[in-house]
Amino acid sequence: MMKREGKGKQVMVKMLGPGRHQNLRTSLFCILLSLLAGSVLLLCLGKNPFVAYRSILQGAGIFPKARYAGHKSILTDFFSLLNYTTPMVFASLSVAVALRCGLFNISVSGTMILSGFLATVLVGYSDLPPFLARLLVVLIGVASGAAFGALVGYLKYKYNTNEVVVAIMFNYIISYVVSFFIQTMYIDPSTRQSVKVGQNARLTLFDAQVGSLKMEIPLVLPLAIVCVAALWFLFSKARLGFELRAVGLNRKASRYAGIRVGRTMVVSMVFSGALAGLAGVSYYLGCFASIQPKVVPAMGFDAIAVALLGNCDPVGCFFASLLVMTISNGTTYMSSSLGVLREIASLITGILLLFSACGEFFKAQASRYAEELEDAAARKGVRS
Repeated sequence: MMKREGKGKQVMVKMLGPGRHQNLRTSLFCILLSLLAGSVLLLCLGKNPFVAYRSILQGAGIFPKARYAGHKSILTDFFSLLNYTTPMVFASLSVAVALRCGLFNISVSGTMILSGFLATVLVGYSDLPPFLARLLVVLIGVASGAAFGALVGYLKYKYNTNEVVVAIMFNYIISYVVSFFIQTMYIDPSTRQSVKVGQNARLTLFDAQVGSLKMEIPLVLPLAIVCVAALWFLFSKARLGFELRAVGLNRKASRYAGIRVGRTMVVSMVFSGALAGLAGVSYYLGCFASIQPKVVPAMGFDAIAVALLGNCDPVGCFFASLLVMTISNGTTYMSSSLGVLREIASLITGILLLFSACGEFFKAQASRYAEELEDAAARKGVRS
């Protein structure tokens, strides 16, 4: 029994233990576990997991379908995937920036509602030229998100308030206040949502004619890629990135080393809020054209698990967002082609997010096993 346990620890150390690309290996391990768990679920329903996962990729535009409707192809499905991935990239980057500084930003959903509503009211119903309108929508998203993030960061720094509690309360306040204004001033009687914004303010071109195809073109996807590159440079090359990580690891030691901890925390939340604001405008004025009252977007909470799956690395967050949205978008086609309930299909995404949140636990366990094996090897060497 002891030998089997020792071999099990050795296998886990080799797979997830300290060393090169540990974060990448941990993420791949979480993905593998989630796919295996999803396969068990599908087998219990009498479905072939390989066929089910292939249908997910077909629905997301990764693999071709058997047939397409008019003006549609694998390319239109893939661009639709990119369109819905864009706000998730911004949201996961927002969470990652805060976590780097040891802060848990759970206010992404509230920030998304705030920025989306302000951009809708101030620009979405205007007659401005498309270029100017879209530029203002992006700037409003950045400014409103940064201001809200600065408020949360300042309360944490000045009064040592718990940012999680503050964020949850602000989520409720923003949701109900925005819902009040929508229902009293901007409600659409037929849809019971806010009146749709004009096409001049949309951050996604819908039914854009490209040859014989009608595609969804996300206009802010290049901005998301720029943000990924900028944050990668910030975290790996810039002094501020080092300070963010140092404060996140040990605030007392950082203060002793001369780092202005309070300022760094506020700056971190400003960046995090700005990215969450971009997620809001790309979600409400990109993927959708209206806001549903009293509904907090689940994307803001899913982004936490996506950031953990990407190990809070900007490039990792991008690919983790693409993976999660691939499963989310593809499950609709899987549901219709295999006759699986939509809720069961969504459960597969939930399983992936659940295992993603356990990545740090797996890493910690592998590191502990590595230390135990090293100690055992050292004791054995002393005896011999």
